[in-house]
Amino acid sequence: MRPLVPGDTLALIAPAGPIPAVHLDAALPVLESWGLKVSVGPCVLSRHSTLDYLSATDAERAAEFTEAWLDPSVQCVLAARGGYGTQRMLDLIDWRALADAPPKIFAGSSDVTALHQAISAHLGLVSLFSPMPASPLFGTFAAEHLRQSLFEPEKVQPLSNPASRTLVPGRARGVLTGGNLALLAAGLGTPEQGSARGRIVLLEDVTESAYRLDRLLTQLLRAGWFDGVAGIVLGSWSGCGNPERVEALMLDRLGPLGVPMLADLGFGHVENSPTIPLGVAADLDATARTLTFRS
Repeated sequence: MRPLVPGDTLALIAPAGPIPAVHLDAALPVLESWGLKVSVGPCVLSRHSTLDYLSATDAERAAEFTEAWLDPSVQCVLAARGGYGTQRMLDLIDWRALADAPPKIFAGSSDVTALHQAISAHLGLVSLFSPMPASPLFGTFAAEHLRQSLFEPEKVQPLSNPASRTLVPGRARGVLTGGNLALLAAGLGTPEQGSARGRIVLLEDVTESAYRLDRLLTQLLRAGWFDGVAGIVLGSWSGCGNPERVEALMLDRLGPLGVPMLADLGFGHVENSPTIPLGVAADLDATARTLTFRS
């Protein structure tokens, strides 16, 4: 997939929760300032009539995503926000039709992890685990890093964070996978389950207490999802309690895997989150605290 250029069209969609109008109003001028034509999907401006935590019905959200992907004038599909509900629509998407269409850039994070897994499993494409514009966390750094990832991807590496810490030293090489921990665990047993074998796994979450994080990790471990993992990169754990306690939990559950592990690379539910491509080969140096994407 080629990088975006000014004049390209970006389709903004709502595959999960409803979009607060104030955040949408703030996001559109930012995206348009990049020289993009922004096509706002019908679900972005709607809300489910009875399940108000969804932007629209499953069929409507699946149709919005599908139509954006199949539209030949659209070069990038971007989730406006997360929330809950992305998994509900996956079985309603005609993945064969999408596979026959030219590839597109897809970006989003949080609950949208389910769509990243599906795009990888059904289409075999790279996608961007990115901040989302209709979010209060879409600050100046997050917006600029997403813009560079879309237009000038060669400028966004290697990734590093002054606050990051080496939990298990060493180097690893592998394809990047992962995203939101709760969605990865929820994907077990589905057609999009995937595997961490030979891969560098990204993990982050928000407002999950330590025992719930423990349960999610244990579920993935017992299911064999982490078997053969090459390395682990941890992001933010906002609202998950004492950071030292969360870090101790990560070491307790994931340390025995014996692979390089880096904490707090800064991605996830935080204001200055970078954009990270999933499905690309990368080099993790947990000792030097860097993640470098390989061309």
